[in-house]
Amino acid sequence: MKFVDEAYIDIAAGDGGNGCVSFRHEKYKEFGGPNGGDGGRGGNVYAFADVNLNTLVDYRYSKRHEAKRGQHGMGSDMFGAAGDDIVLKMPVGTIITDAETGEVLYELLTPGEMLMIAKGGEGGFGNMRFKSSINRAPRQKTPGKEGERKSLKLELKVLADVGLLGMPNAGKSTLIAAISNARPKIADYPFTTLHPNLGVVRVGPEQSFVVADVPGLIEGAAEGAGLGHQFLRHLQRTRLLLHLVDIAPFDEGVDPVAQAKAIVAELKKYDQALYDKPRWLVLNKVDMVPADEREKRVKDFVKRMKYKGPVFEISALTREGCDTLVKSVFEHVHKVHRSEQPPEEVDPRFQDV
Repeated sequence: MKFVDEAYIDIAAGDGGNGCVSFRHEKYKEFGGPNGGDGGRGGNVYAFADVNLNTLVDYRYSKRHEAKRGQHGMGSDMFGAAGDDIVLKMPVGTIITDAETGEVLYELLTPGEMLMIAKGGEGGFGNMRFKSSINRAPRQKTPGKEGERKSLKLELKVLADVGLLGMPNAGKSTLIAAISNARPKIADYPFTTLHPNLGVVRVGPEQSFVVADVPGLIEGAAEGAGLGHQFLRHLQRTRLLLHLVDIAPFDEGVDPVAQAKAIVAELKKYDQALYDKPRWLVLNKVDMVPADEREKRVKDFVKRMKYKGPVFEISALTREGCDTLVKSVFEHVHKVHRSEQPPEEVDPRFQDV
């Protein structure tokens, strides 16, 4: 049970161009000799680790990727042009395995890393290659070699930028359904999500982030109680945690502050680094609190929690406050993305002396 985004694709490098059989035909040159050129190599297929991508969703709809074949050789000593390479951009952390054998072939672990995942075929030889002192007019040529063809499985684990924390029935599934393309199971009774739900939140053109609805934690999760402990480790690579709290629980005997503190305690107990991650407080179900009591209840909650970070008041059901939350989260994630990108290398010739 992991955060996994996967896709299956077929790739084909370009075939090499065929060699050419040709002879010089020029006036006054009776024995012109062979001049058939070699074929060009086929295009290669590369995988590029792009820090600006965080899902494999593009490859779920585009499954076939082929590089161009090399051009055939020609007369007049002209070699065929090489086929164009293609570059498949994938998120950092993508694992590429053989779809048939399950063997791990490549791993994109470093931002900006580029790997050749399918090699183009070599071009064939033209007849000028076979010229010798005893073979003045060769008519031999060789065909281009086939490019590599592979069926691949792309797998991306722990791709979420943002993790939703909270007790069961805090409204995490409702929130992820309201702001993203995910459609998790939602009901009006207390239960915990059995599997993590991932959703891509679209903020604008080419602006998005991935949010994960982590199964609800309960007290003792760090020791293995409930399902939450199986997913705590996946939150270690998220960039932001949203602590979702039901500000208006159905049960009058439930104290939201006590529940929230229990979640924080589990994070700290499990991993100090996870506890130190940026964590924003999101008070959900404000639509169920009378308008004249809302401000007082929020202030009382924040005071008792001794919380000093950003606080958002939302209703995942009515989407009240969700737009403000989404914009703030995107700005934070985008800022972290930019800080993680490697600095651009400057050509020493253009550096100030």
